[in-house]
Amino acid sequence: MKRIPIAPRDDWQRKVEQWGLLFHTEEAGVYWNESAYYSFTSTEITEIEKATNELHAMCLTAVQHVIDNRRYADLAIPDFVIPAIEATWEQEPPSIYGRFDLAYDGFGPPKLLEYNADTPTSLLEAAVVQWKWLEELYPNADQFNSIWEGLVDLWKEFVRDHHLKGPMVHFAYMDTPEDAMTVAVLRDTAQEAGIPTEALFMGDIGWDSYARYFVDLQDRRMWTVFKLYPWEWLSHEKFARNLLATLDTTQWIEPIWKMILSNKGILAILWELFPSSPYLLPCFLDGPRHLSSYVRKPLLSREGANITLVRPGEELVTDGEYGEEGFVYQDLVKLPDFDGNRPIVGSWVIDAVARGIGIRESDGPVTDNLSRFVPHLSE
Repeated sequence: MKRIPIAPRDDWQRKVEQWGLLFHTEEAGVYWNESAYYSFTSTEITEIEKATNELHAMCLTAVQHVIDNRRYADLAIPDFVIPAIEATWEQEPPSIYGRFDLAYDGFGPPKLLEYNADTPTSLLEAAVVQWKWLEELYPNADQFNSIWEGLVDLWKEFVRDHHLKGPMVHFAYMDTPEDAMTVAVLRDTAQEAGIPTEALFMGDIGWDSYARYFVDLQDRRMWTVFKLYPWEWLSHEKFARNLLATLDTTQWIEPIWKMILSNKGILAILWELFPSSPYLLPCFLDGPRHLSSYVRKPLLSREGANITLVRPGEELVTDGEYGEEGFVYQDLVKLPDFDGNRPIVGSWVIDAVARGIGIRESDGPVTDNLSRFVPHLSE
């Protein structure tokens, strides 16, 4: 694994905008950073792929463990959603994707930092923009990236096996550029598979109280809804009871059982179940125990918010609004450092299979909403 500095393409801003990446530059600097790329050997890519597939399999085992042993309180999951979690786990409704965030330096095995299993973003950058960058600059190189193909194949499978309800899929999201770009990729891949789609904001979803189903802005019934909106928020909306009562007639993707995996408490449960795994870090629900250096993470948080990083004689705390539900305490792993750039590998899972990676790098030890996306290739 190497970080290779290069000159950005002339007019690169227009080129990435052409493929939908509109917030490539922020006040703090560039978000899409093509002044460098990360290079991996085929052996390193194989190792990341193997780790991702094994981690996903372990996660499914962990979900079954949580359900069998009713460990919902450890994850601060409210009682009223438990029947829906258990029902959807047994029914296996459509589930599409997730992203493992891994610490990896090319020397030791990848280490799981967290699993974004419900609402992962940076999909456009990983699936499309870095691929177009590769095609232009390094057409003879390879890239671990079949994300787009994996999504199209999965949508086609849903159609072929009649897994989707209704005549179209609605895509609901918050009014932010990042969410809009992620939904655009998912809609485009669904449409390539022959599925009609409609997009709307979460706040524009309506409820027909007489017919007892959700409707869009044209008063059409919503049968299958992809929602780029966390279940822990959705389950506390004013219409949550209606949603939970109609899960047998309205599909929501990702399904509600993903509340278990999108909770950082799963990191501690994974460590309990698989303490010999080379891909896991020691992690605990009840405190740091024997760890002298560790990261305290809220059970529910995003973009590096409310992180406390503890080393002997040193403590780093990030701001945020999370932590009310509790925390996990995870062993502190040192990220690779390339002249002050600290990357994290985001490894994408489509239909339970590793399909590609995206790299985000930070100047410090915490990856947050200012962290840069850097393309990669494999030799």
